[in-house]
Order: sequence, then structure tokens, then C-alpha cells
Amino acid sequence: MRTYSITVAKASLSRLVEKAVMGEAFLITKFGRPVVKVVPYDLPAAIAKKRFGFMAGQIKIPADFNRMGSRKIRRLFEAEK
Repeated sequence: MRTYSITVAKASLSRLVEKAVMGEAFLITKFGRPVVKVVPYDLPAAIAKKRFGFMAGQIKIPADFNRMGSRKIRRLFEAEK
């Protein structure tokens, strides 16, 4: 990701906005430290972050979930006595 100092960004704001519109994200720095990330307003669906809940209703949790494998785990601990 490209970075631009705040001075350069102020001097060439129109050009940088056009780059962002074309999909190129960039950082603006102040005293060498990143302070702003510029990204296009409408991100394509492929780039947008996936959110929790995207598989809602597609996964079933068994009723005995909290006890699954408990016998095997107990045997492992009892064997070490």
C-alpha cells in the first residue's frame, strides 16, 4: 500500500481521490506515522470483509456438545494415575 505525507496529499488531493475511486487504497502519514487510510467508499463485494453470521442456519450444534468426547478424555486422564 502506498503512503503519502500529509503535505503531498494536500498538494495532490484530486489525483489521490481519483486513485481511491479506481480502487487503490493508500495511507496518509504525518511525521512519518500513518494517520489516515483512504479507501473507496463503495467497496466491491469480493473485497468487503466477511461478517460473523454469514453461515446462520447452515450449522447445527448437537445437544450433547458439552459432553462430546468426555469418556475418552476421562480415560486419558485416568490412565496417567
